This record gives sequence, structure tokens and C-alpha cells, in this order.
Amino acid sequence: MILNKDTARKTAELLLQIKAIKLNPKNPFTWASGWKSPIYCDNRIVLSYPPIRNYLREAMGKQIEELYGKPDVIAGVATGAIGIGMLVAEYLNLPFVYVRPEPKKHGRGNQIEGALDKGAKVVVVEDLISTGKSSLNAVTALENAGANVKGMIAIFSYGFEISETNFKDRNLQLHTLSNYEHLLEQAVDTQYISEKELSTLQDWRKAPDTWK
Repeated sequence: MILNKDTARKTAELLLQIKAIKLNPKNPFTWASGWKSPIYCDNRIVLSYPPIRNYLREAMGKQIEELYGKPDVIAGVATGAIGIGMLVAEYLNLPFVYVRPEPKKHGRGNQIEGALDKGAKVVVVEDLISTGKSSLNAVTALENAGANVKGMIAIFSYGFEISETNFKDRNLQLHTLSNYEHLLEQAVDTQYISEKELSTLQDWRKAPDTWK
């Protein structure tokens, strides 16, 4: 869910500006899942641009306060959201933990790194939502550790139907600074893509697992 349309457009503008989001309908990317895609998103690159990372951390911090008040802990999902999650926690002056995809196979075998008290109110920070499975895996780990997960906020979402279903099934609130629709609007308005490319990008989003 988008909380602020102006923020959504501004976030899309900044991600396109630094090429954190790349659109290339003519030469599709191949995702780790094997899906062919005309878009590739790597929001970790925002950490290299201080003005942009500061804008995003403040936007996320303010939305967290508006939605949930002041939680006890901010949790970042490893590895992509460790950086931005820590920045948001710093902005809100809150403790920070991060969640691995699975427990370590050595040392203490932690899946959650950092101090987390049972019953702590936690907001999870993500950089990107595709299917939502890895994000919700982190939520499960936090809940198993006794945390009270209030919701999740991410920089960007593709808005796939499967992700909406996954979050609905878990009864978990998801808010994002921007999403696919606002990205395409911004890309067309700034002539980053043509109307023909827009059509291709819209078609892909309808069936990303079978698109070629």
C-alpha cells in the first residue's frame, strides 16, 4: 500500500536517476528465479548516494511513526535491507537487528543478529518486495523469537498478485514508498521509456513467470 503519492513519485524519480532501477525491455534481465524480466531493481545502490539515502530513511522513518507510533526495534532483512534498515533505526533513535534467510551453520547459529527482547514491538524494513516469501520468512523468524511484528515497510514493490496474496494470508500490513505503477508513470513522464516500452512493461507484470 502507498501512503503518500508524492513520495511514491519522488522515490521512483530518485531510483531511476541513479539507475537503482533499470528498465530494458529490448534486452531482458534474467532473475535468480529464472524469470525473464524487462526490469531489474537493486536498491542497495542508494547507500552510495548520501542525499538519496537520507531522503529514503527520513521518508521511511516518518511513515513508520505515522503508521505505528514508535516501535521498540527496527529489523532489516538480510542482506539487501541491512543498510537502509540501520539508517531508519538511527533516524528514529531505535535499536536495530537484522534477520538472515536461515540460521548460521557455525558459531551461535543465530538467524537474528542483535538484541531482541520477547514481546518487543518490531517494524520490519525491506528494500524490495517481489513475491514476498523471503520477507515473510524474516517475519516468521522474528515471531518465533517472541517479537510482536507490527508491519513492514519497503522502498519498492513490483506489486505482484502473489505477493499481495502472501501478505494477506499472513495478515501482515505492507507499505512501500513507491511501486511499479508510480515507477512507470515517472518513466513515461520523463521520457525514460516510450509508450511501446510501457506496453511491454505492463504486459510483463501481468504474467512475469511466463513472460519471454
